[in-house]
Amino acid sequence: MSERREIYFAGGCFWGTEKVFQSLNGVLDTTVGYANGHVADPSYELVKTDTTGHRETVKVVYDPSVISLRKLLKAYFICVDPTVKNQQGHDIGSQYQTGVYYTDEESADVIREVFREKRREYDPFCVELAPLACFYDAEEYHQDYLIKNPDGYCHVTPGMYRQVRALNDELSTTHE
Repeated sequence: MSERREIYFAGGCFWGTEKVFQSLNGVLDTTVGYANGHVADPSYELVKTDTTGHRETVKVVYDPSVISLRKLLKAYFICVDPTVKNQQGHDIGSQYQTGVYYTDEESADVIREVFREKRREYDPFCVELAPLACFYDAEEYHQDYLIKNPDGYCHVTPGMYRQVRALNDELSTTHE
């Protein structure tokens, strides 16, 4: 059985962010939900009121022998604008704040290193970095949304998806 690790990405609307990670070899499972807010077990209707502190987030379960956390972060930064707060594309509100949330210090060290590099590249740099405080699965109709609704809206462009899928070719030769 392969090793399983998890990491949580808030990348604006969770529909497109989930599809990004679903397209990568080594990603074993994705779940969309709400992270790091102050309301227990929130609904989408409540989260979209911009009062819960929750971020639309994707839980990514991956096999580190196939894909590295560094590669997952590379895919993430292809698909987000790290220079804006509480917004991605046309989606505006604190639920769309970008962030990466970790569950172990080994992952935190890798993420901090990547964030140091990205801060040199982007000014301002508005992506949150924090331990995962809580995560609640979103309603079933949000899970795999863009698979079930391929014409659904998303801030992630077709060109971004192509760049992410191209990372699969790199994965077979390097595990940074």
